[in-house]
Amino acid sequence: MTASILALFAATYLGMALGRFPGLRVDRTGIALVAAILLLGIGALTSEQVVEAIDFPTIFILFGLMVLSAQYAASGFYDWCALRVARAARSPARLLAATVLVAGGLSALLANDVVVFAMTPMLCVGLTARRLDPRPYLIALAGAANAGSAATVIGNPQNILIGQIGHLDFWRFLGACGVPALVGLGVVYAVVWFAWRGRFGLPDGDGDGERVELDRPQLAKAVVATLALLALFTTSLPQETGVLLVAGAMLVSRRLATRNMLGMVDWHLLVLFAALFAVNHALGLTGLPAEMVDWLEREGWLPDRLVVMTPLALVASNSIGNVPAVILLLKAWPGPPEGALYGLAVLSTLAGNLLLPGSLANIIVAERAQAVGVRLGFLDHARCGVPMTILSMAFAVLWLWATGWMRLS
Repeated sequence: MTASILALFAATYLGMALGRFPGLRVDRTGIALVAAILLLGIGALTSEQVVEAIDFPTIFILFGLMVLSAQYAASGFYDWCALRVARAARSPARLLAATVLVAGGLSALLANDVVVFAMTPMLCVGLTARRLDPRPYLIALAGAANAGSAATVIGNPQNILIGQIGHLDFWRFLGACGVPALVGLGVVYAVVWFAWRGRFGLPDGDGDGERVELDRPQLAKAVVATLALLALFTTSLPQETGVLLVAGAMLVSRRLATRNMLGMVDWHLLVLFAALFAVNHALGLTGLPAEMVDWLEREGWLPDRLVVMTPLALVASNSIGNVPAVILLLKAWPGPPEGALYGLAVLSTLAGNLLLPGSLANIIVAERAQAVGVRLGFLDHARCGVPMTILSMAFAVLWLWATGWMRLS
């Protein structure tokens, strides 16, 4: 049985690295789900063990934030932001700064994947209407969404999981990770500006061809809900309960149908999480991860030090992806110290900027842009992604060491 579990585990994470298997149209979610089903089929897991494996508080927080984000989307807020950014100024420098600030700020409170999914098409349309090359702004959109999301415990899926595993406080997390995230936004701006200097061109007109109707009452409802959520984070109420209460309030509406709101939830991501929880739980039942952790501890190679955590986050995030990597590491490493959790959150998130497949946000930007006729290539992204990742991670390492959250070696 152990050999079968190992084979399915290896096939799952090979699929996470490749994105899909050659000749098949099964994506990462499908690969993880099929693996979990096969583990049930061969008797490696029972249905009760599958339920036990799933971290439901993490799933609840993800779901609740997606419903809150759907409220913003239904109000037209994301499209409005994207077009406002595209028309923001006649100076490319200010236009780039607006892209970074809006993407980073929104991603700190509303999951980064949702933000870039909603903003990319309209940003492309607005920039193209002004005869501008959208590529540097798309790179900045993805990079800033990743960097900004590193600031909070609800900024991206891996941070949500880390926060639940470590029972991390929202505001304490912000204090530990907010500064490197903010510096990361500055690095994104500086690197993209330097890499594309002389090639931005000057905006032509103001792109008035596109109009977005902003539903102000629905937007007000979303803003009030967001403020209420932040207030709930200051109480002793479990985070998942607070998020679900806010999501429930969003579903009670006279104008927005529940079916439409739930249609904007990223069910694929929720299924991916649940399936990976099951696959990793099956591996844990073999006892191999515990033996590996014991060996690493004896050899002094646990990732509780920056000299181990940094390269691990960089390689794992750009091979199997930062979400699967974090799920795998936290399953195999029980009881990591608080500082290591902050380090894992910020480093795995910033590492996702290295290459185009490094984070789901990057992939979403590229795919959504291509759907409206803008191609963001691997090399275009890498020319900015590599230096922005190295510089932002270097600062994060110094910050985590200087503030005492993690030892250097």
